[in-house]
Amino acid sequence: MLDGLRQFIADIVAPQAEDRAFGDSDYRLAATALLIHVISLDGEPTEAERRKLHGLIESHFSLDRGTADRLIASATRVEGEAVDLYHFTSVIMRSLNEEGRKRIVEMMWELVYADGQVTEFEDNVVWRASDLLGVSQRDRIDLKHLIASRRSGQVKDDVATTRAPQ
Repeated sequence: MLDGLRQFIADIVAPQAEDRAFGDSDYRLAATALLIHVISLDGEPTEAERRKLHGLIESHFSLDRGTADRLIASATRVEGEAVDLYHFTSVIMRSLNEEGRKRIVEMMWELVYADGQVTEFEDNVVWRASDLLGVSQRDRIDLKHLIASRRSGQVKDDVATTRAPQ
């Protein structure tokens, strides 16, 4: 409710702020659109994928919840209009260094693993995006293994905490 009130006030004070905050050349919009593309590949994103997306956007871009919501809404709109990944990756290439681009690929893998399963479509999109972002095959695979190992460690921790004492 408080977020709704904040948004209402923000809309009155600066109704076009969303458009100015996340323009076509903003790498955050391009990166978020790529992330939305990844979680939309296998149908409607799951609740786990949506939560993970929101958490990644807030933490990586240092945004509050309301701003992250606006970025995700803008990126969803832009992603729905896109015909390929090049538009997004070209913006990111112009804006980020190699480490920044690798972090985007890492975020993509985090979302791929958010629902606990990797489809060949998801794997292929990360491969294509990585290639367009100039991230090497070795780095892409290393990042995949890093996220997979984090995920398996998390699953083991989750199982251990839910198991009844014997």
